[in-house]
Amino acid sequence: MTEVWILGGAGRSGRAIATALRERGISPVRVGRDAGRLAAVAGGDRTVVAASVEAVAAEIRRQRPAVVVSTIGPFTETAAELVRACLPASHYVDLANDLAAVSATLGRGEEVAAAGRTVVTGAGFGVTATESVVVRLCEGRAAAQCVRVDMIPSLAMDAGVVGEALAGTLLEGLPGVEGGRRFQGRRYREGRMVAARLAGDATRLTLPDGSAVTTASMPLGELIAAQRASGAPDVVAASSEAPSSPLVRAVLPPATALLAIGPVRSFARRRLATMRVAARPRPREHSWGHAVVTWADGTKREGWLRLGEAQAWTGAVPAEVARRLLAGKGRPGAFTPAALFGPSLAESCGGEYLIAENAAR
Repeated sequence: MTEVWILGGAGRSGRAIATALRERGISPVRVGRDAGRLAAVAGGDRTVVAASVEAVAAEIRRQRPAVVVSTIGPFTETAAELVRACLPASHYVDLANDLAAVSATLGRGEEVAAAGRTVVTGAGFGVTATESVVVRLCEGRAAAQCVRVDMIPSLAMDAGVVGEALAGTLLEGLPGVEGGRRFQGRRYREGRMVAARLAGDATRLTLPDGSAVTTASMPLGELIAAQRASGAPDVVAASSEAPSSPLVRAVLPPATALLAIGPVRSFARRRLATMRVAARPRPREHSWGHAVVTWADGTKREGWLRLGEAQAWTGAVPAEVARRLLAGKGRPGAFTPAALFGPSLAESCGGEYLIAENAAR
């Protein structure tokens, strides 16, 4: 079967992926819990109704689609079961951006390779935009010494509730991630993942368009992707979405310490899931991925990836990955997007690199 399934096909990310697939001549299959919501957005696409992750996994095993694209989070709770369901018949792609989920899925590489399938995690804005710049800067060069990546999304927000999946992703921390406690940050130092302060390493960046943003470190999937792409022993991943005010950064440690208490975390997750958010226009014309790479001899290179609206690009990347997997261009194992397909993937999705050609020393 050559079908591409979108899990969460009625949601915002699912709709963006479906649009991008159709632009590539692929008719998606939309999978979700609510038959009415699926029918309202399907526009002639085939639908599969499954009431739980377990039911979705059973349908994958029964129908054996060629590629499964998952938008269903929290990925720390859904990815393992869905990857198992895909093997050995289906390729798997997801939009995970949290360090715990990305590292766990990459850790299944040997199992996936033995089954002859391809798993691609982090196929959304943050991991792909920053990793692609690192891969471009490091092409043909020895392993780097240190790397900093920054993701700077420009994202329009729809009015609605936060939802259980996003609430879980935000509040479950880093279960099972080496180097520190569940609600600490992470970075690489001397080749090891170690604890770091949440929203630390704040930096004011001037974007290529002349505007300025502040980014601060967060334990995101970009961290492991940048380290693997560069071979650098020292890596920091940062985001413009991280809280950067001194007051908020000061209260983060005691606030996150409370989340280590199970009942407190469960209560906070339920409350956050029901919170309503207001519509918000995108804050700037472009989204950006950014990286600075330094080598042991003092050579330093900086690069940017310029994109449009982050949500649209989060639709384009998994669609392009799925297209290439259908065309037999993958290879067995578990990967992040640019690690598998190189920096050209971002360009195929509308990204434009801005690379400083003169390396500083």
